[in-house]
Amino acid sequence: MRIAITGSTGLIGTALTHSLRADGHEVARLVRRPARAEDEVEWDPHRQYVDGRGLTGCDAVVHLAGAGIGDRRWTDAYRRELRDSRVLGTAAIAEAVASLDVPPRVLVSGSAVGYYGDTGDRAVDESAPPGDGFLPKLCVEWEEAAAPAEEAGVRTVFARTGLVVARGGGAWGRMFPLFKAGLGGRLGSGRQYWSFISLHDEVAALRHLIDTEHLSGPVNLTAPEPVTNGEATAAMGRVLRRPTLFTVPAPVLRVVVGELAEDILGGQRVVPAQLLESGFSFAFPSIDEAIRAALR
Repeated sequence: MRIAITGSTGLIGTALTHSLRADGHEVARLVRRPARAEDEVEWDPHRQYVDGRGLTGCDAVVHLAGAGIGDRRWTDAYRRELRDSRVLGTAAIAEAVASLDVPPRVLVSGSAVGYYGDTGDRAVDESAPPGDGFLPKLCVEWEEAAAPAEEAGVRTVFARTGLVVARGGGAWGRMFPLFKAGLGGRLGSGRQYWSFISLHDEVAALRHLIDTEHLSGPVNLTAPEPVTNGEATAAMGRVLRRPTLFTVPAPVLRVVVGELAEDILGGQRVVPAQLLESGFSFAFPSIDEAIRAALR
């Protein structure tokens, strides 16, 4: 297959690109500059430009690009960047896909479990409505921006991803050095649920979404057993054999990271109903297994 990927240099995009190429698939990487290599396709999400010639002949498009949620404090300017990088980028990709004479069979468009807001200890699946606040609203707009592809008859899947357990990047990647140094600990009460997924299973799930013809709409990419922050903290200490004595109180977290603290102190207990019903098998379903997989 020929598969186009945005965000191919990010944590998930890099791993997905390597996985697909290892199995002999052709990957076209969308880059935000003039293309310099045969496998590159120019695009600019802010100008809503995509070189459609680079998508010709693609069987699938996987759209993963977007500014990092936890990369900076949420100033008004960064809120706009978070929104524009997702909504404008998705609209550009969806419109480019819809304009092709022979569109790809599927568009897998990134989304996040932030869609559900703070669910407390209530388990939710893909049938749950969006929550309240900035992130749920952002996720709703993000997914709605793919409408041109859906209206053109392209099977469109929204990959609502949880916290990816990996050393090479993302929120979990920033935690590994702290825990290895014995400085890790729970955040706030530690009772908030974290819906996680190993990087291996994230890539396998994205490939499952590409290949499984009957899947469309939202699909949660999370392990089947969400854990609390306290349980994740204990697992990190157990696997790394380090103490986890430190606690970051809620007021301190709010000072350090600003408004993002409310999403860290809240949580989502998300279950992957669609993945499980479609026959997907997790290689690392438990938090201990996911952490060990990240260390390999």
